[in-house]
Amino acid sequence: MADLTEAQIDAAMARGKLALETEPRAAAARYDPALDRMVVDLTNGCTFAFPPRIAQGLERATAQQLADVEILGLGYGLHWEALDVDLSLPGLLTGLFGTKSHMARLAGQTTSPAKAAAARANGAKGGRPRKMAHA
Repeated sequence: MADLTEAQIDAAMARGKLALETEPRAAAARYDPALDRMVVDLTNGCTFAFPPRIAQGLERATAQQLADVEILGLGYGLHWEALDVDLSLPGLLTGLFGTKSHMARLAGQTTSPAKAAAARANGAKGGRPRKMAHA
């Protein structure tokens, strides 16, 4: 590993201090059962909320389990001990509610008028053709 110079260390410390002052982090987190939303109050005064059913690991959690949320570290993560789930706050804020495969499953569940019309048209034709076994 390369040795760091004092200038590099000072620059890294300055970047870290700037990040703490400017990047949104969690100040408080709670589950709102009336809205069925996880609500995160950010250090910049904003509030972020999301439905737990779209977050990987929270899909089938009970209201009591969801309410038992903790803030990790300096506010960059959320943790549910009983569920063994950790979510990154920067990831949540950018719309990442789980791994790549989890997000792909969510996208496949999306319904739209075009998708519904295509499914109806395919059904009217007899549905998806059966795969033929090769001998």
